[in-house]
Amino acid sequence: MTKYLQDRVAVVTGAGSGLGRAHAIELARQGARVVVNDIAGAQAGTPGRAVADEITRAGGMAMAVGGDVTDHAAMEDMVAQAIETWGRVDILVNNAGILRDKSFAKMSLDDFRQVLEVHLMGSVHCIKAVWETMRAQRYGRIVMTTSSSGLYGNFGQANYSAAKMALVGLMQTLALEGERYGIRVNCLAPTAATAMTQGVLTEEALAHLAPAAVSPALVALVGEDAPTRRILLAGGGSVESANITMTAGIFAGNALDSTHDAAAAIRGRMPEILDRDGERVPATGFEQCQFELEKAGVEMALPGVV
Repeated sequence: MTKYLQDRVAVVTGAGSGLGRAHAIELARQGARVVVNDIAGAQAGTPGRAVADEITRAGGMAMAVGGDVTDHAAMEDMVAQAIETWGRVDILVNNAGILRDKSFAKMSLDDFRQVLEVHLMGSVHCIKAVWETMRAQRYGRIVMTTSSSGLYGNFGQANYSAAKMALVGLMQTLALEGERYGIRVNCLAPTAATAMTQGVLTEEALAHLAPAAVSPALVALVGEDAPTRRILLAGGGSVESANITMTAGIFAGNALDSTHDAAAAIRGRMPEILDRDGERVPATGFEQCQFELEKAGVEMALPGVV
């Protein structure tokens, strides 16, 4: 019987343990050929090699490839190995990540940069390595690992939150740019018991948050019928969706009119501005400009995507 991801080639970064391991195993179970990336390398005894061997023993196809996501050349080499072995890359799961939690007052700039380098630039390096291949084959599925910390904030995680929300912005634009080439880009915000959540959640809570419970949501984002520009949240068997919305707001008046105090109007009508009744999910960033000009009585046609 043909499996859902039969013969698709998937790359999973940070796949030696935790969520990455669970993703790699589930993708293989669904029929994908999996490149198991881990920073520790691919030699015998490394976590990535152990995951690849586990998949192979279960009857799947996998190869371990080492490499640090912050090293673009290493990610290009990883993709080249996948193409040399299996001829294509269909799926990229940007999972690799680190934590350097401290309050912003106590956080060093080095800790801030390092988290951005791994989560944000690490994803950029991997996407850049697969992008032209996916464009040429007119098929690709890319998943960013975002977080509720980025979407909604979390004390002591300014660096992590900034990186995770940046990935949402990256997803929004790459989904638009990839659409004509059959490339769909989504975000997954997991809640799972991993090395990154040890000491953060209680043991009872961790027991309900197996990484494997998140991976089915990942599968839904990488198949033939996957959506694009979606943010799914998943953990403990539950799945939700997050959206970046815009309220109906108000027209505060012409700011160029010196006789009108627009700032006072905005302050006085803040509840109307914040009212979420009738809010929308813009199709592109240009919709803000279009919507605002419409409320001012000015028409504007949206430009085409170049």
